[in-house]
Amino acid sequence: MDLIVRPAHADDAPRIVRIYVDSWNAGFGSLMPVITVDSARVERWRNELSGGRTRWWVAELDEFLAGFVGIGPSRDPIDPTLGELDTIAVDPAYWRSGVGTALMRTALEGIVEAGFTEGILWTLSGYDRGQRFYEAMGWRRDGGIRDNGHQISFRNSLGRPQRPRVGPTEPSADQTTSVPPGPPPTYPPL
Repeated sequence: MDLIVRPAHADDAPRIVRIYVDSWNAGFGSLMPVITVDSARVERWRNELSGGRTRWWVAELDEFLAGFVGIGPSRDPIDPTLGELDTIAVDPAYWRSGVGTALMRTALEGIVEAGFTEGILWTLSGYDRGQRFYEAMGWRRDGGIRDNGHQISFRNSLGRPQRPRVGPTEPSADQTTSVPPGPPPTYPPL
């Protein structure tokens, strides 16, 4: 099986939405409400992939789109040295096949190439599968919480020794995001 990670394009939007929805619903289970594929969601993703603050990649396994990932500057906290893993999602049929690992490695390389000195991601506090994946990929809980404890943050020192963080950090009052399933971080459905 040939696995290729390439930059995402607007034409990938319909398949990305299908992956996002399937991964969200299978991965989050009872943690989040079920979402569906619809034309508005596809159009929002098409616009997101056409430009914006986030850089997106897709993983193709034998020429079939199996997952995607996006990175950009941190939204919470706003810090010019901090890159954010925005979303990572893998089609549930390809979980534990190496697709998520390849996407995460690409995202971490992208964060470094963009000049950030550290990475952050936010995920659901009860999303054990995702948390195990993030930890296996070098991410560590940093004590950050938001959305009344519903979300927690992880940091990645991008190859530098981790320095311990003390105590929780306060979330932005106006920021509510989530994280997609099967190894995904997510935000409210696009």
